[in-house]
Amino acid sequence: MGDSPENFDVIIIGGAIMGASSAFHLREEGFSGSIAVIERDTGFSRSATALSAAGIRQQFSIAENIALSRASLEFYKGLEARFGVSAGFQQHGYLLLSPPSGLEILTENHALQIAHGADVALEGPQELQRRHPWLAVHGIAAGTTGLSGEGWFDPWSVLGALRAENRKRGIVEIKGEAGAISLEGGGATGVTLADGRRIGCAVLINAGGTNSGKVAAMAGIDLPVEPRKRTVFRFKCATPPQHMPLTVDITGVWVRPEGAGFITGFSPPHEEDGPADPNDFEPDHHFFEDQIWPVLAERVPAFEAIRVEGAWAGHYDYNTFDQNALIGAHDGFANLYCITGFSGHGVQQAPAAGRALAELVVHGSYRTIDCTPFAPSRIAQNRRFAERNVI
Repeated sequence: MGDSPENFDVIIIGGAIMGASSAFHLREEGFSGSIAVIERDTGFSRSATALSAAGIRQQFSIAENIALSRASLEFYKGLEARFGVSAGFQQHGYLLLSPPSGLEILTENHALQIAHGADVALEGPQELQRRHPWLAVHGIAAGTTGLSGEGWFDPWSVLGALRAENRKRGIVEIKGEAGAISLEGGGATGVTLADGRRIGCAVLINAGGTNSGKVAAMAGIDLPVEPRKRTVFRFKCATPPQHMPLTVDITGVWVRPEGAGFITGFSPPHEEDGPADPNDFEPDHHFFEDQIWPVLAERVPAFEAIRVEGAWAGHYDYNTFDQNALIGAHDGFANLYCITGFSGHGVQQAPAAGRALAELVVHGSYRTIDCTPFAPSRIAQNRRFAERNVI
């Protein structure tokens, strides 16, 4: 397609919510150079952003994750005033349930959450049943309910607002798929697209989501991020429970209201969760009958009589190393960064994570939330920064 590449100061591979947020915040941090975002699926029909259940919570086991979600929540709450587009935030909370074997961890997590400003109640079975009358509490030692600052939102509106603003600020969108990364002198010098186009850069950011492990491999980097398939089911109930938060059972099954009905899914244990074909978006219908509905009917008696109305499947950008985000520069590279591996909580943390990465690129250090513990260097050092509350 020609010998002379087009050049940008910054190239971002991946244009969904994480890449869009990174581009937006580069401008917010005063970066005036040229920025291009490369995206292969410009309709985002298969992106984790579009297929996410789009929850936002503060019930994490790591202080930095609490901080990222709290800061992102403020961004989402201010979206309409800033861009004229509502994020559609539904503040209905999260309810995390624990068996006796998990009580110590739940208590430790709750103490951390309270210490970092989260509004979360820790309650035993009787208190839980008074607060949530629809809940069957057998087998539950305790649960934590988010009293404010938790719920779900519309990621499509957020992504649309960010992309529109980025276009106004001169950020270029390029439709294409990265096929190779050029390296020279300890840094990335450009990207060659699958169709042969060559694009030069001074800084390269990998925001490729479920594809980011493959993108990193183009630079010879072993990044343990791969797609993990998740199926979400829609159903209606004859006598729907009222005032239900997003509820996570002790089995890993979760459920929340959605419009006039509900959506539900299942997060298998880490040891039972394998890599997925990135092109497989067929719902795993057997999960509902085999693993989800029996749990729903037992935990919420009203769900004994429900009607499934549909399902969809998407993928997490799953960090197999410790199920936590990878944010920062790669060891040995002066200008190659990543923002990926959120393992299911990326959509809710995208504004704060994108801002943090932009700070690092523009200023050389973090200025709001210190994301140093998320650095990809921890992989080579075998230093896990594990998040316990992966949903």
